[in-house]
Amino acid sequence: MKKWGVATIGCAALGVIGLIAIVAGLWAMSAYNGLVATNESIDGAWAQVENVLQRRADLIPNLVETVKGYAAHEKEIFDEVAQARSRLMGAAGSPAEAARANAGLGSALSRLLAIAENYPDLKANQNFIRLQDELAGSENRIANERRKYNEMVLSYNTTLKRFPTNFLGRSFGFEERDYFEAEESAREVPKVEF
Repeated sequence: MKKWGVATIGCAALGVIGLIAIVAGLWAMSAYNGLVATNESIDGAWAQVENVLQRRADLIPNLVETVKGYAAHEKEIFDEVAQARSRLMGAAGSPAEAARANAGLGSALSRLLAIAENYPDLKANQNFIRLQDELAGSENRIANERRKYNEMVLSYNTTLKRFPTNFLGRSFGFEERDYFEAEESAREVPKVEF
């Protein structure tokens, strides 16, 4: 039987340690690249949310002008919609800020569209009908993009919190991302008064 020398055991131990270091390095590189890719995907998803919010905001002036032609004396609601739209356009800072501005705009738009119920000619106007359909389509796109964004944030935040990625992610400065959540007021049915 062959005897193992101290040098042979030392070389084998160094080989095992080297192999473990290589595997750990490859895992760290893979985990880091995964966090970077997911973080960039979230940024892309957020850009798409902003894109559909912008699309809806671009429809609003045309909708307001169409309603103004029939309901010129409803100036207060037109001002409220314009202010809410401005707040949304300036709320590119964070998902929480955009969610608050979005809820305000949604509430103002609900009141604007409720005005149409008092004006049968407006409800029959083809331009108003088309704008209302485009606005409904925009709302669906917003909901879809918001869902996609939140799914990506969920995946990223979960990965960032899992062991041992949590140590790696924190050491490279990765932080949890915010969800695009509805405001508490969005759960309430808007009150429309004339």
